[in-house]
Amino acid sequence: MQKSSSEWMSDYVVRQQRALESIDLNAVQEIVEVLRHAHQLGKQVFVFGNGGNAASASHFATDLGKGASDQLHKPFRVMSLNDNVPWLTALGNDYSYADVFVRQLRNFAQPGDVVISSSVSGSSENLVKALQWCRENQVTTVAVIGAKNGKMGQFADHLIVVGDTHYGRVEDAQMTIYHMLCYAFMELPNMRVEH
Repeated sequence: MQKSSSEWMSDYVVRQQRALESIDLNAVQEIVEVLRHAHQLGKQVFVFGNGGNAASASHFATDLGKGASDQLHKPFRVMSLNDNVPWLTALGNDYSYADVFVRQLRNFAQPGDVVISSSVSGSSENLVKALQWCRENQVTTVAVIGAKNGKMGQFADHLIVVGDTHYGRVEDAQMTIYHMLCYAFMELPNMRVEH
């Protein structure tokens, strides 16, 4: 028997709450400290993803680059690799879509920089390839993925797995994580990890 729309919506909210509750807050705090360290040293932060995660990457870069930077009175050096569409399409056309992020990182990334990438599946070839290159070139890697727990985790120095496989719920939880990372600086600029 098919659910009514109100039952479906109630069930969706319950499942979304479970996805949010699956977030490892200690792992989020660790990434806040990774970002704080990068900020203090003037290191570059790169963020990227595909589809909905591309939009989330742009949103995160905006919040970290503007809101968090304003509170700290020193800007984060943050860039979404999704946002230069001509370059993205040139790389995809002339090389391969699998190279659209790693080729940009080869131009910009330096040892000690930070890369943050999110994916529901965790297995997108272009993301895995970029994280692998970063691992080989001393760039700190952060992956925020869904419960399918794909290959990105193998190359992540810091990993958060959202305990769901539903694309909408995982992407909403990933955006919540991105907001926590930014608002940690906006609302608690002097926060330190508790040991």
